[in-house]
Amino acid sequence: MKSEYINAFYKATIDVFHLMLDVEIKRGDLSLVEGMISSKDANVVLGVTGDLKGSILFGLPKEMALKMIKIMCSMEMDEIDSFVSSALGEMANIIGGNALTILNSNNYVCDIVPPQIFIGEYKSYSMANKKALLLPILTSIGNFDIHIFLEEEN
Repeated sequence: MKSEYINAFYKATIDVFHLMLDVEIKRGDLSLVEGMISSKDANVVLGVTGDLKGSILFGLPKEMALKMIKIMCSMEMDEIDSFVSSALGEMANIIGGNALTILNSNNYVCDIVPPQIFIGEYKSYSMANKKALLLPILTSIGNFDIHIFLEEEN
């Protein structure tokens, strides 16, 4: 997987977290994940089509998701309900759109598919025996994972 894919999503995440949450982020150690990916409490999957194809999985713990909503919307929430899910989906959509804009400047023409949101740790995701890159994101309000599975369309 090319570093420009990873850097595009990392840069977009930095920008969105700074703008929407006023939260600085750091990158944890990158690693490869094969096969099944364990889920978090809140999971958002974005499909990518075009010159690159694949998916991006954002996995967040419940506490972090609720802190994000408190910062963004000034609302105290106890559970990940439809409002919280929608807000997380929109944030992932903005990160994805910004990342694809960065990739477009590197001559990749791509689109994102509307996000799918899965709540609950009981799920795991299959990458169909392919490898995904795990990009851990560290913040002052919690840590979350971005799994990047992108391939160039032949």
